[in-house]
Amino acid sequence: MPATIQQNEETVREKFWPKLQKFLSRVPFAERAVAGYYCAFDPATPIKVKGILLAALAYFIMPVDVIPDMILGLGFTDDLTVLATAYALIQSHMKDEHWDKARETLEKMRRGETPEG
Repeated sequence: MPATIQQNEETVREKFWPKLQKFLSRVPFAERAVAGYYCAFDPATPIKVKGILLAALAYFIMPVDVIPDMILGLGFTDDLTVLATAYALIQSHMKDEHWDKARETLEKMRRGETPEG
């Protein structure tokens, strides 16, 4: 696995859930992000698709980005743009099971449960 993909994988595994939990109520694309997470870590996902998704998810969890996440109303617009672009490139690899698992996980998180992954 190329070094950049491996580094992004480690970053996403470590920081994705805490970041999402912290901002869950303010992230309008949470379902898309979680479905992407499950697609990226699906063993059947091709390495190129995995690399695109992990790069987009790593951007989402970066503490510093183009528009800081703390800016109410605008903070996640750059993250959404990056994720939407990534998804446009890989949408045929997003399976129903990724979306189903994303919805299930988000329901658990809204009840205060810790996500698996």
